[in-house]
Amino acid sequence: MSINVVIADDQSLMRTALRMSLTAEPDIHVVGEAADGLQAIELAARFSPDVVVMDIRMPRLDGVAATRYLTDDARPAHPKILIITTFVLDEYIVEALRAGASGFLVKDATSDELVHAVRVVAAGDALLAPAVTRLLLDQHAKQLPPAAEHQARIPETVTRRERAVLMLVARGLSNAAIAADLHLAESSVKTHVGHLLTKLGRRDRVQLVIFAYETGLIVPTGQPPIADQPA
Repeated sequence: MSINVVIADDQSLMRTALRMSLTAEPDIHVVGEAADGLQAIELAARFSPDVVVMDIRMPRLDGVAATRYLTDDARPAHPKILIITTFVLDEYIVEALRAGASGFLVKDATSDELVHAVRVVAAGDALLAPAVTRLLLDQHAKQLPPAAEHQARIPETVTRRERAVLMLVARGLSNAAIAADLHLAESSVKTHVGHLLTKLGRRDRVQLVIFAYETGLIVPTGQPPIADQPA
């Protein structure tokens, strides 16, 4: 199956480098290039790409705002977003992930790493370990809403077992580690994670980590825990 990609970066040399790396693969097709977030949105509407490789810092409309627009659940279909950035701990990565991005790469990544990343997010997976997501959220805790302003809440349809699984996913544990911790079969954990994604309307495990922070289920390191919500 072929993967259609839109590249969004305000630097023409970077766009050229990204395009050359991707078009060298027989299953990846670059269908458009954008120099800013508004162009990225226009090209996504025109070509319905599977993946948008999105720079964060761009004129007119930045990558975070463009990502938020393109991944809005109100839209009938939306591409997967792969963020590219100069700095691993760029504070805007947190906002891009919360906006709906499926992962990120630094701009000095190899061609093989870029191709792998595009294939991973196109398949619906996250290109970022939950543990790394938590590290980013901890380091940029000032971007998280105060406890009193939490908008997201855990639906009553989430069972106690699913809540326990969510806690461990948010701490960065793999399915195997969660299974060992909760004395479950790994297949059961996978089922619980799938139910959580559906019930919470999240796309991947990275989004589950972000949800856990937004509800106060997990708090940034060094901050007091938030009062538990009823199950």
